[in-house]
Amino acid sequence: MTTSKATKATKTSEATAADAARPPHPPLSRRRRWTVLAVCCLSMFLVGLDTTVVNVGLPAIGRGLDVGTRGLEWIVDAYTLVLASLLISAGALADRFGRRRVFRCGLVVFGVASLLCALAPSAGALVAGRALQGVGASMLSPVALAIVVNAMPEPKERARAIGVWASVFGLSMAAGPLTGGALLAGLDWRALFWINAPVVVAALVLTAVFVPESRAPRARRLDLPGQFLLTVVLAAVVGILIEGPRIGWTSPAALAGYTAAAAATAGFVWAESRRPEPLMDLRLFGRPVFSGAVVGAVAVFVALNMTLLLNTLYLQHTRGWSPLAAGAATLPLAVGATLCAPWSGRMVGRTGPRPPLLLAGGFLTAGGLCLVGLTPHTSVFLLLAALSLIGIGFGFANAPITNTAVNGLPPARAGVAGAITSTARQLGAALGIALAGGLVATAAPAELAQASRPGWILVAVCGVLLLGVAHASRPKNA
Repeated sequence: MTTSKATKATKTSEATAADAARPPHPPLSRRRRWTVLAVCCLSMFLVGLDTTVVNVGLPAIGRGLDVGTRGLEWIVDAYTLVLASLLISAGALADRFGRRRVFRCGLVVFGVASLLCALAPSAGALVAGRALQGVGASMLSPVALAIVVNAMPEPKERARAIGVWASVFGLSMAAGPLTGGALLAGLDWRALFWINAPVVVAALVLTAVFVPESRAPRARRLDLPGQFLLTVVLAAVVGILIEGPRIGWTSPAALAGYTAAAAATAGFVWAESRRPEPLMDLRLFGRPVFSGAVVGAVAVFVALNMTLLLNTLYLQHTRGWSPLAAGAATLPLAVGATLCAPWSGRMVGRTGPRPPLLLAGGFLTAGGLCLVGLTPHTSVFLLLAALSLIGIGFGFANAPITNTAVNGLPPARAGVAGAITSTARQLGAALGIALAGGLVATAAPAELAQASRPGWILVAVCGVLLLGVAHASRPKNA
């Protein structure tokens, strides 16, 4: 036994020495670095698009599969919930087994799941397909960011690249309703999922040709207990928010949900604080800048997803707009997000995260306040102006939040750094959908505008939270 252990130790030390002696990969040329960024952005476009593209098609899906508002919430949140639950483990797997390998695996799973969604015969099958899409997407989001960070070691260039990455991700989420509306204009809701197939094939080919393999110098162990407990926490919280209006907030089922969420949270904190290599290093949240970035990511995506869902239900149910018209109404939001995200990335590279975060908080707050008095006859100009303000705020927010989180961890753990922020984003997306759906689930079309007003107040509150994050990100010597 002792001899065996000694032999294993010798082999391990020899492997470590060999890894250390192996010459590093030559630096990529500028053209190759930005090609890698483009490939990652293509795949990230899929992840963001599928977070929101379904929103505008929810009424059509409801009619096609005979499912109500709460069932539709699960169709959206099955994707974001699984995605949020698995992101950190996927980042750790990529750091351990190779980022390109995990990235390609995620593309395959995502593509297969998209086909299953397109062929789903029932709401239950569609929810299952969306959950499998979340599994594939979890291997794309943090891994894409880690690949970009690894390809661009120079901080200023990395900040610009993250700005572009955030721009594409933001554009994909903001453009989801517009894309969905265009597809639904000539096809049925299944086209929302068929569209993914050619993009997945193209991304697989481009990844094989252009993206180099990379991994962390030292492999980290998987934290299966932490992964299980994190999944329980997120599922319990989102499940209560979706089902609470139906089962009653003080019903035995709801009380059981509260207990499960509290117990799983306590168990997660206890387990993670005692593991040498935890799924989520809770000590990071003792750093105000890092914890602020996570809070900011949740707030931004609560605001975005609440905006998109409330907007599509209001325009289609209350105003009687077509899916294409409702999707086109989000164009000001998409334009604002697209134009401001790279600008924000450049600002982060020059002045740090605080100025773009202040702008993001201010615009989000203003956009939410514009609609707190929403009625069935609110001016279309005011609605479009509010969406534009929210899109600008969203565009300014992503780059500083992502950059802060990535710089909060060592480069060797870039996958985990990206995964923590991506988890916060998807948690925000799931919460935004659940909260928005809870507000309007029982509202008649004529009552929907008034029922949605607390949602617009919450959007403004998310903007105020970003202003607080900007204050926390201020340098100590400022």
